[in-house]
Amino acid sequence: MSTDYDLLLAGAGHSHLGVLRHWASRERPMGRIGLVSAEPNAWYSGMMPGLIAEHYQTRQCRIALPKLCAAADVEFIQGTMVALLPETPELLLATGETLRSTWLSLNLGSLPWLPEQSGDGMELLSVKPFADFIRRWQQWLETPEPVAVLGGGAAGVELALAMAGRMPTIHLFSEGELLAGHPPRLRRLALRHLQRAKVQVHEQVSIQAVHGNTLIGDGQIRWRGRRLVVATGPNPLEWLRESGLRLDARGFIEVSPALQSRSHPHVFASGDCASLPGAARNGVQAVRQSTVLATNLGRAAIGQPLRHYHPPAHSLALLADGHRGALLSWASVAAGGRLLGRWKAYIDRSFMRHHGTED
Repeated sequence: MSTDYDLLLAGAGHSHLGVLRHWASRERPMGRIGLVSAEPNAWYSGMMPGLIAEHYQTRQCRIALPKLCAAADVEFIQGTMVALLPETPELLLATGETLRSTWLSLNLGSLPWLPEQSGDGMELLSVKPFADFIRRWQQWLETPEPVAVLGGGAAGVELALAMAGRMPTIHLFSEGELLAGHPPRLRRLALRHLQRAKVQVHEQVSIQAVHGNTLIGDGQIRWRGRRLVVATGPNPLEWLRESGLRLDARGFIEVSPALQSRSHPHVFASGDCASLPGAARNGVQAVRQSTVLATNLGRAAIGQPLRHYHPPAHSLALLADGHRGALLSWASVAAGGRLLGRWKAYIDRSFMRHHGTED
């Protein structure tokens, strides 16, 4: 089969899921379009804590990509991307196969930052990729042991609360204050929930390395154990650094408000892999970007003016509390309760229903 396309969607992040959904119900751009993903399923990040807390089953949290692609008349290509030549553009897969296209859209996500590790005394389990995380977590459940969670943001807090009671002890490490950047009241609410769940919280503790079975921070042993969950902030994919695309200081792809590469106009980028002033890297932003991205991929192909994406001044955050409730953060407002948990569940289930789950 020919490996030449008019448009390639690289990655199955939340932006591209929205694009496929948009095209499934509306006219899509002309030509041959393909979506490339290493996994046949896309995982919805908003339901991962609920899955860990056993409020959901695996099949409820993933989207079958071949089915969604077929609905949008897009070819599904399963493969691991290892390199990008943006001038062509070309995508190189781990199999050695090269895919070529006229237009390229990148929604590749990011990976957590991992501490330097020496020795094999501790198993590091990164929250991404989600498929690998879920498979390994289910194996951990068979032989429960103490767990440390690295990362004091929303992901780390949600996971620590979800894991509480399923492992003998949970230690949560935050480089600064817990939930920095959110309202102070949210931190206080989270700390209250963590205390009730008997999660031991370590704030203002920077972990630089793992030596054997110990976490090392500022030259001191901070924890001993054999299992570490890493939920640190977004880190760009290493192979993008060699791509030739214009990147910001951290290695994310610089894009214009039209979600178009600053250096290669025939390349678009969205979600965590993109760098756009004012746009935080989270699922809410990625979902919001999908409508503009779907429109612009169609307009770019026929030379029409592109729409701009305007990041909202504030983004709503709903954090699962491990007991079917949720904590809310919006602007300077924070709250918690079971009613918010029901609202979060409604939002999450609606997202999955609109994209077609495997139920």
